[in-house]
Amino acid sequence: MTVLTQFIDTHAHLDAEQFDPDLAGVMQRAAAAGIASVITIATTAPSSAACVALAAQYSSSLFATVGLQPNQLAQELPSAWDEVVALVTRERVVGVGETGLDRHWDYTPFAQQEDFFARHLHLARQHQLPVVIHCREAEADILRMLREEFERHGPIRGVMHSFTADLATAEACLVMGLFISFAGMVTYKNAQNLREVAKHIPLERLLIETDSPYLAPVPMRGKRNEPAFVAHTAACLATVRGVEPALIAEHTARNARSLFRLPS
Repeated sequence: MTVLTQFIDTHAHLDAEQFDPDLAGVMQRAAAAGIASVITIATTAPSSAACVALAAQYSSSLFATVGLQPNQLAQELPSAWDEVVALVTRERVVGVGETGLDRHWDYTPFAQQEDFFARHLHLARQHQLPVVIHCREAEADILRMLREEFERHGPIRGVMHSFTADLATAEACLVMGLFISFAGMVTYKNAQNLREVAKHIPLERLLIETDSPYLAPVPMRGKRNEPAFVAHTAACLATVRGVEPALIAEHTARNARSLFRLPS
């Protein structure tokens, strides 16, 4: 059967050990489900190298980012940042991150998180790449740092990944040039407030993702998430907005190609 609707999963962690047994099958199922491209997102220095290698291995559909996720920073070796910087110009690297701030967990001192978030913002701008931003219970801090960046350098090319904050936060991010991406959580029964936010994001600034192997969408909740499941998130957003899933696929794929400069 020919799949006409094509999706782009802008945020998956395909280097995670959960995919070790069957990554080739995961990629085959993604292609069969109409996933045109997947961006595998780095969280550590070793993860950055692994994502670059995976993108080279699956060069027909996979791209990579490089970066240090805030919760992992305290466990990184002193050489970690230099390793990320060395990888940023590698082929098929299309973004910097995931980076950002997290007050839910206390694995990394907050001042260290802020330092590395600023480094990632600078690295992304230096290499004209989008920045992939993680935010958990740190919206005020994220907006403070983003506004400083915006006021100093102008619009910020990037995405607020797996967005779960309120509409005011989303609108502030949109003003600064960012895209808003929704993952499987928007499909959950207790996420009505998030669906209300999703309803108001302009189609030209909307992205979808799985954040796999985590947070599988309904009706796959409880299973290991994988890129093929991004269609369920798209279907939820279509219902919320009263449009066809194909329209969500069309706009989010176009947005992903524009932001990450992916081939058509």
